[in-house]
Amino acid sequence: MHSPSSVSEASRPFLTWQRILDWAQEHYRYRMFTKDERIPARAGLLYLVQRGAVRLVGTAQVSARDSGCSKSHSVAEEAFLGFVGSGQPFEIVAHSPFTLSAYSHLDQTSVLWMYWHDLDNWPHFRREVLEAFRYQHQRKLLWLSTLGQRKTIDRLLGFLTLLIEEFGQPTPNGYCLPFPLTHSQIGSAIGSTRVTVTRLMGKLRQTGLICTRGDNLICLPGKSGERDGNG
Repeated sequence: MHSPSSVSEASRPFLTWQRILDWAQEHYRYRMFTKDERIPARAGLLYLVQRGAVRLVGTAQVSARDSGCSKSHSVAEEAFLGFVGSGQPFEIVAHSPFTLSAYSHLDQTSVLWMYWHDLDNWPHFRREVLEAFRYQHQRKLLWLSTLGQRKTIDRLLGFLTLLIEEFGQPTPNGYCLPFPLTHSQIGSAIGSTRVTVTRLMGKLRQTGLICTRGDNLICLPGKSGERDGNG
């Protein structure tokens, strides 16, 4: 298993990427972020993660009623929408009342940005960016299919499997996410609560479908880099 970013970085000519990075720094289109810092992204621009990982979060305004009161008010609900790894692009889509935000998931995450027409300077790289977006679209369809599962534990295992398939790194015992993910973030992604996720994660560990190591990094067990039939 390998992440698309590792394939992308291996196939991308080093000089091309270095020229893009030099261009971004020269035009003040490059910035480094601390862990959980919000990235001031806006619609209409193309963003590229040069290092680290970006966490995408969706926020929707929903109507809620106060207890014992007939009046309703608007509250914001956040949902974790996935990661963008190093070497990968992302963009922000504005569609009221839904907003999309980006956060640095790891310390010293670096991001560069440009207008789409700036890609005309690197036609081969433009094709690579479009291919990356096509791949992301395919992964989102799998994600939607997973979220359609009736049982929460099935949604949870499917969600974790998709994440580790995309970003997991090999270890002696299987594949592990290279960065932490809180139970609250998982719950928001699969339409559940932190308490329920914590309980179901315990069940998955007891049955050997997942395991954790180090700083609570989530892993899919396997033999020396081979995923089993469940992973």
